[in-house]
Amino acid sequence: MQRPVTSSPSPSCYSRFWSSATRSKPISPPPDSSVRDSLARRLGLFDLILIGVGASIGAGIFVVTGTVARDTGPGVTLSFIIAGASCVLNALCYAELASRLPAVVGGAYMYAYSAFNELTAFLVFTQLMLDYHIGAASIARSLAGYWVSVLELIPFLNDNIPSWVGHGDTFLHVFSINIFAPIILGLLTVVLCRGVGESSILNSIMTVTKVLIVIFVIIAGSFKVDVANWTPFAPNGAKSILTGATVVFFAYVGFDAVANSAEESKRPQKDLPLGIIGSLMICVGLYIAVCLVITGMVPYEHLGEEAPLANAFTSKGLKYVSVLISCGAIAGLTTTLLVGLYVQSRLYLGLGRDGLLPAIFAKVHPARQTPVHSQVWVGLIASILAGFLNVHVLSHVLSVGSLTGYSVVSACVVTLRWKDNKTSNADSTKRISNRAEGIFCLVAIACCVFAGATLYLRQAYTDPPGFSCPGVPILPSISIFINIFLFAQLHYEAWVRFVVLNIVALGVYAFYGQFHAKPGSAGEV
Repeated sequence: MQRPVTSSPSPSCYSRFWSSATRSKPISPPPDSSVRDSLARRLGLFDLILIGVGASIGAGIFVVTGTVARDTGPGVTLSFIIAGASCVLNALCYAELASRLPAVVGGAYMYAYSAFNELTAFLVFTQLMLDYHIGAASIARSLAGYWVSVLELIPFLNDNIPSWVGHGDTFLHVFSINIFAPIILGLLTVVLCRGVGESSILNSIMTVTKVLIVIFVIIAGSFKVDVANWTPFAPNGAKSILTGATVVFFAYVGFDAVANSAEESKRPQKDLPLGIIGSLMICVGLYIAVCLVITGMVPYEHLGEEAPLANAFTSKGLKYVSVLISCGAIAGLTTTLLVGLYVQSRLYLGLGRDGLLPAIFAKVHPARQTPVHSQVWVGLIASILAGFLNVHVLSHVLSVGSLTGYSVVSACVVTLRWKDNKTSNADSTKRISNRAEGIFCLVAIACCVFAGATLYLRQAYTDPPGFSCPGVPILPSISIFINIFLFAQLHYEAWVRFVVLNIVALGVYAFYGQFHAKPGSAGEV
């Protein structure tokens, strides 16, 4: 008797998904600025540094420094030094990839696409983008609140501005009406759509203003410093300093925005590494100086919670400095929001070009040479979030995208070095696939098993790019370990967000991305 033939699931769907998810993007030459849908190269080194500083230093320099000092004492200075040192490791990895891939838009997304595969790059994009969307909405609401506070200094407006205009009228804990925040986002979106030159000018003016105010605050406060307030330096022990470092680490987040300016940089291979590292070092110096001043002016236990730096100057009879601090906060929030919106549009542009998102995101205005559709979309999403939702309740799930991006970038450095060495050795036999190679690399680094093996595996380019990260793979391994450690300190809801968003992104890729990705632009590196 003949057995009935049972049909088995066709492997075509699985094989197609696997082949699409594991393909990587070749390192392509820089696009010609005269080609349609390319961006204009108008950013010099000074512009790139200001983009990094503008993205990193917001109102937090006037608030976070004091609030953390209440728990750590004068040792908050060491907290910022430790956090700054860990960010320098991330910056070195970004600098190498920015030099190796000097003219590709997309930053961490594009680096992951070149070093690993398409699916990893898409997952990195989704994690980063949620951070950017929520962060932009939260900053816009804070900026609206600052502006309303300034307007209330006018006598006839004092206590006459409804809460739903700028401070937010919250109901049901989740919803909050804010009219002013979407207006601010709309104005900045218009500036960004007009061209990178116009937005760069605004960012430069606001960033220079912000930095000058910070420098003035440092100088004015230094004359009121009492060195006796620095004793004891660490009243709550070394543990509080390390805990403080995990908190202030996120005050440095933003230097990676420089990497997303690659296609608009005049000399990307030379200027991008200098812009990334230079902007970070400026931020480290300013944060440390503010910490020394604020803890020297007032005993740490007397620092206020809401506006510690302003309260410190007011207690010394320098009320006019408090006004300057408010102006500096407005300038800081404006530049942080401006650069954040700018970076988001460039990420959408990169995915639109690769086909992982609809082609409309890849369109560039022929005259303005800016991704207008991507920019408007980014502004619209931020306006909806800022205008109708209490996004501040989501602040504890932020930073997941930044830590994910930093870890993947560090792993990309090791993987690309590994591939470079294997490619340069024509006689070597390929014993491990690119996919298995990447997985092995990530697992090995995450576990920090490099005590003896890394000395043997120490890698150097045979044909080095403009900038090479020193101590590979040791420094990238340490960088990933620190990022994972900081990730572990986040609220459990951040972990839930990480898993859920990855599942959603996997579904989007499975039903859309894999079918629309352009095979001509993806292949084995």
